[in-house]
Amino acid sequence: MIMKQKTLFFLLIWGMIIITLYVANNFFRNVFLTEDTARAVAPRGELADFEKSTMAIFDNAAPSVVYLFTERAVRGFFGMRSTQQGAGSGFLWDRAGHVVTNYHVVEGSQRIQVRLDSGRNADATLVGGSPDHDIAVVRLRSIPSEITPIPVGTSNDLRVGQAVFAIGNPFGLSRTLTTGVISALNRRLQTPGTRELLGVIQTDAAINPGNSGGPLLDSAGRLIGVNTAIISESGQSAGIGFAVPVDVVNEVVPQLINHGKVPRPGIGISILSEEMAARIGEVGIVIDKVFGGSEAERAGLIGIDYRKRELGDIIIAVEGVEVKDMSDFLDSIQQKEIGEVVTLTVKRHSNTREVSVRIMDIS
Repeated sequence: MIMKQKTLFFLLIWGMIIITLYVANNFFRNVFLTEDTARAVAPRGELADFEKSTMAIFDNAAPSVVYLFTERAVRGFFGMRSTQQGAGSGFLWDRAGHVVTNYHVVEGSQRIQVRLDSGRNADATLVGGSPDHDIAVVRLRSIPSEITPIPVGTSNDLRVGQAVFAIGNPFGLSRTLTTGVISALNRRLQTPGTRELLGVIQTDAAINPGNSGGPLLDSAGRLIGVNTAIISESGQSAGIGFAVPVDVVNEVVPQLINHGKVPRPGIGISILSEEMAARIGEVGIVIDKVFGGSEAERAGLIGIDYRKRELGDIIIAVEGVEVKDMSDFLDSIQQKEIGEVVTLTVKRHSNTREVSVRIMDIS
């Protein structure tokens, strides 16, 4: 009995001690440790070298990046017309007020406005566009006295793992910088012109709606690509973005400025879709239609005769190299110059022959 009383007494004492310490601890913290006035600012020290470099890249390039607003007429229910608004990014190409952006940003627009680094809005007109490259050029109607064209680099010496910097206006948030690396090179990208663009840059720098048409820069602050598309189930950045390489841009833009378009090499045919060709068990380029006055017509090629339900010509090789689908065919044709003669291996029914066709501009 005495032992139980002693045990209870000690437990009571320890309980009181613990409660006292708890209360004292809270009292001490509340009275002596509470910061109820503004905290003193701790010295920051020097920025890291990579931070200084990134800041310099943004400060130098941002004045060249612009925000594009577009309006286009669309036909709604019962034929009623309404106005659809869009937005994207771009950059100043020269001191004459030319701005480069994506073709899909300005496609079909009746009105284009450009917001400059100063915050000023300027009306712009479409100079020309190339859907095959997803590149377009617009020109400011009123050119400020001071504009800064973006420095241009090259894309032929890029390496996977190289640091890149994207500037644009995602979701309407202007002058946004995202960083990453080159994830892959020489990707293929389907463009609004229904062709595949070769040599595309893949990056994990965040690219979101509104970034389209903005510049992709290297660590020297030079333009190496034009941000154009992403792969994402949600429509937002998933770390797989694509940019048109600057070497393509540097070739296309002068042609758009001088001529308003880029020549499209072709032979003057429309092609049966790969799905339809597979359904009828054909491998190669099944010619659906030959356009009147085209080089294909001059060479004697024919398309499908729908009245007789007969196939016409099927292209199975270009310059002796087998073509299995539209991508193979377009790759081989795009490598040729306008006016150059190309040799096609063509199958008609059970007969195979070679046909010489001159490349023409189908733009």
